Amino acid sequence: MKKLVAQNTPELPAQLPLRVLLGLRDIAGLDRAFLRSLQYDHLAGLSLLRVVGHMVGALVGLACLLPYAPISLIAAWIIVLTGGVIYFSRLEHAMVVADLRKVTDGDANRHLVGSAWLGLTWMLLPIMLFLYAGEAGMLRGFALVAVIVVGVGTALAVVPLRAIVFIAPACIASTVCFALRGDMVMACISAVYFLANLVSIARRAESFLRAGVAETAMRQKSETVSLLLREFEENEADWLWQIDRTRLIRSVSPRFAFALGSRPDEIEGKPFFEVLSGDGWDMCNFAPSLRVLADRIKARESFSNLIVQVWVGGQQRWWELSGTPMLDERGQEVGFRGVGSDVTEQRKSSEKIAYLARYDTLTGLPNRLMLNESLGEAMDEARQWRRRCAFIMLDLDRFKAVNDSLGHQIGDRLLEQVSHRLSELTGENEICGRLGGDEFAIVMRDAPDSCAVDTLARKVIERLSQPYEVDQHTLFVGASAGSALAPRDGKTVEELMRNADLALYRAKDGGRGVHFAYEPSLHADAEERRQLEFSLRKALEKDELLLNFQPVVDANSEQVVSFEALVRWQSEDHGFVSPGKFIPVAEDTRLIVPIGTWVMQQACLEATAWPRGVKVNVNVSPEQLMEPDFADTVVDALTRSGLDPQRLEIEVTESIFLGDAEIARQALAKVMALGCQVALDDFGTGYSSLGYLRKLKFSTIKVDRSFVQGAAQGSSESLAIVRAVVAMAKSLEMKTTAEGVETEDEASLVRRMGCDRIQGFYFGRPMSSADARSLFSDDFSQLRA
Repeated sequence: MKKLVAQNTPELPAQLPLRVLLGLRDIAGLDRAFLRSLQYDHLAGLSLLRVVGHMVGALVGLACLLPYAPISLIAAWIIVLTGGVIYFSRLEHAMVVADLRKVTDGDANRHLVGSAWLGLTWMLLPIMLFLYAGEAGMLRGFALVAVIVVGVGTALAVVPLRAIVFIAPACIASTVCFALRGDMVMACISAVYFLANLVSIARRAESFLRAGVAETAMRQKSETVSLLLREFEENEADWLWQIDRTRLIRSVSPRFAFALGSRPDEIEGKPFFEVLSGDGWDMCNFAPSLRVLADRIKARESFSNLIVQVWVGGQQRWWELSGTPMLDERGQEVGFRGVGSDVTEQRKSSEKIAYLARYDTLTGLPNRLMLNESLGEAMDEARQWRRRCAFIMLDLDRFKAVNDSLGHQIGDRLLEQVSHRLSELTGENEICGRLGGDEFAIVMRDAPDSCAVDTLARKVIERLSQPYEVDQHTLFVGASAGSALAPRDGKTVEELMRNADLALYRAKDGGRGVHFAYEPSLHADAEERRQLEFSLRKALEKDELLLNFQPVVDANSEQVVSFEALVRWQSEDHGFVSPGKFIPVAEDTRLIVPIGTWVMQQACLEATAWPRGVKVNVNVSPEQLMEPDFADTVVDALTRSGLDPQRLEIEVTESIFLGDAEIARQALAKVMALGCQVALDDFGTGYSSLGYLRKLKFSTIKVDRSFVQGAAQGSSESLAIVRAVVAMAKSLEMKTTAEGVETEDEASLVRRMGCDRIQGFYFGRPMSSADARSLFSDDFSQLRA
């Protein structure tokens, strides 16, 4: 039977109307063209049988007619019958060649005419016997017609209209002839026989129609599934797999074989798990995921998107498999079938993404996310086993100077060496990671006591403080550490990390290079700092800042040569706040920039009220100096006040060299080009290069008070440092100012050692602007403490 598929196969009603069976009306969703295709496709297979039936019938009819009818009439009957059979054969052959699925209404009508032709031809047989033969001949003719009706009529029953027009003439003719002879019994038998055949044809037609529709529906589903599977394999990276109840591979698809790196015939019939496990089959070394797959199949459970580790060609691959058991008509398992795909690359990408999400790309250490997770697990274990764990935060000292002076590439290599040293110091009980920038951390799973934490922290600080060799550079950076112990110092990850950070801040604030453990009092310090920051942000708006001025005198004449402007804060909320408290807050929050601008403007404005020979010294922080418009800020202050640029001296500390030294040099060069002077404050306490003393041509070097007091106490090192600074300054044509002079002996000492200027409580404490102005009308010696 040829492939005949309806687009939509309907569900037939319980009772089919006669007009539907006769093909005179369509079924909803099933048109006559499709029905006709089914019918004529079936008839095409019986064409030869029908021809043989007509030939045999013609021979029997000839035998019945020869004793009675004229030869010419018999010959004519044979010719008409033969013509009809030939016509039918050629017609059906033409339809088969043209494709039976394209049977038109015209073709159906021609077949209907042909059936009527043959029916009328066979009708002539009982008529001729009625006219020429006796009762015996009439009975033989009726028997022959009955056989033809049953045989050919039954064959044509799939096209009931054709069957009816074929058998009706002969049956009607037989009934009429018997009636005309007066044999009413045979007439009734003939009529009943005709009606019985009509009923039989109708039932057979209905059965054929229902069977044909059902078969078409099944074929449609099968072909749809085949089409989908074929399209699935052709257009997707997935493939089909199937095994029998003994777990042997069956019906190997080409794509499945390709996934295994073999030909279909090479793996057909092989054990499924042997093929997937590779060399591990002989050693019974199966991946856990393969065991899960085996358990699912053994339990006859359907599964979906199961990730399985397999071995293909000696290489590890990852497959995603879905499968369902196959059952026979009795519900017995006959195997498993499903789909699969190779997800190795996707898994590698997922693993890489997961790695990047939890590990630092530069150092390879766990990142903040993984440290959080590890600390959470450690705290859970500590609660479960009633023990303690610890979190240590580490911050590198002077790392920014390396980054700014040598570049980020050198800084990155330095961080890599730091990570190696941390990894060497930590064992199975610790997890070290990078929080970001130059901050690292250690999770200590089991911390017996605070001494163990302190020992590890000190060991880390000592190791990280040792010199590093990076690209022919010898680098020195230190480390500060802060720690918190759980559950004493925190019940949650966030709380413990926050407290460790507070301890780290205390360690950095306490001189760096040390370890500090968390104390509850740190919260009070942090809260105080937070409140100070909040109030400091509004200090300028509320006009809470003011300037004090400390005199700087000539070492020999003791006349005032300049004042250092010192900012003070009288807070509405906190009262008087020491500069030692609010200046670090301002620098950390970059509030020092607007505060420094305000100090510059107010100091220049105040200096215009002093004698022309008196200068004003203004301290500038590194953060302010790094601003691109720093020189414009100085120009604006000088313009607003009208102060001579030569009367402004900018004071900077050696810490400017820890940042971007070139930016600092350019900014100070612009200021010097305006005519301002630059003093280097707290010389000898920082990490500057002496080369910058010549490049920047400072006007003044200020000797730190620690060296002055040390020299006064007879410290040979301090005496040597002060003499060296004075000698170097003179050779570079710079002035020297001794800071922190508080007694007459100290003043005499620095004067003998060659210092040009003196500053300290001995000659005057920081004072208001009004007190500073009053100095120029009084004898300065009266101000000595």
